[in-house]
Amino acid sequence: MQSVADELRAVRNIDVATVELDISSLASVRSAAVSCGAMIARGEIEPLQAVICNAGGRFDWAKKYSPEGYELTFATNCLGHFLLVELLLPMMSLDGRVVFTASGTHDPDTMDGKMVGAAVEPNAIALANDGKDGAKPLSAGRRYSTSKLCTVMYAYELARRLDRAGSSIASIAFDPGSVPETGFLRDMPKVVQWLAKTSLMNWVSKRLGGTTSTLAFSGAALADLAVDPQHAGGSGGYFQAKEGKLSKVRSSKVSYDEQRALALWNDSKRLVGLLPDEEPAQLQ
Repeated sequence: MQSVADELRAVRNIDVATVELDISSLASVRSAAVSCGAMIARGEIEPLQAVICNAGGRFDWAKKYSPEGYELTFATNCLGHFLLVELLLPMMSLDGRVVFTASGTHDPDTMDGKMVGAAVEPNAIALANDGKDGAKPLSAGRRYSTSKLCTVMYAYELARRLDRAGSSIASIAFDPGSVPETGFLRDMPKVVQWLAKTSLMNWVSKRLGGTTSTLAFSGAALADLAVDPQHAGGSGGYFQAKEGKLSKVRSSKVSYDEQRALALWNDSKRLVGLLPDEEPAQLQ
C-alpha cells in the first residue's frame, strides 16, 4: 500500500494519506474509521468527498469465516462496507458521494448471473452464517452473486434514507463489468487466471452476452461516478461499464424490493454491532 502511495505522490504530485484496513474485519473497519476522523480533526485531510466501496472477493473454498465468525464473502463484500459507510458518513462533505462496486452477476436474468450462479434470498442472518451447524454451504459463485445483490440493495436503501433526510450526499451502485486484469481471480487455478485474460475468452463472453470491460475504462468510470459533476444527480442509480461506455441501467427486479432492503439493512446493523449513537441521524 505504501509503495502505491509513494508512486502517486511521485507521478501526480499530490498529498496521499494511507489507513490500514482489512474490510473483512469489523474491528479493523472501526479502527480505520477512527483514524480517518482523527486525521480530519487534526486538519491533515479535508472532509471526505467520496467513499468508494470497491474491495471485494470470491473465495473458492467450501467454508471460511471472518474474525467475527461470519461467512467470509458476505463479511468482506457486504458487512465491512456497510459498517464503514455508517461510520464515515458524518466525516463526509455535504455534497459527497458513496459508490458501491456491484456486479451484473447479482441479476439471475442476465448472462452474467447465469454464468456465476443465481443469487439467493438477501437474508443477512442466513448469509452471515452460511455453512454452519453442518448445513451445506452455498457455492462460491452463489455466495458472490448474492453478496453483490446485497451491495446494490445497500446502495438503494442508503439513497432513500439520505433523500428522506434532505441530504445532498449521493449513493450510487456501479457495475464495472468483467475485468480480468484485476487480481479478482487470484484464488483460482493458474490456468483459469490465464484463460480469463485471453482475447478468446473475451470474445466468448461477449458472444454469450456477458458484460465485459477493461481495467482502464472501468477504473476511470468509477472515478467519474465518485467526483465528476455530471453524476451529481446519480443517487439511487445503477451504472454499468460495458465495452467502453458507462450507462445508467436497470438492476435486477428483487434489488428494488424496499421491504427486503429494509430487513437487510436492519439485520446488518445487528450483525456489525452498530450502537445507537454510532448511526448518523439521517440514516435512522
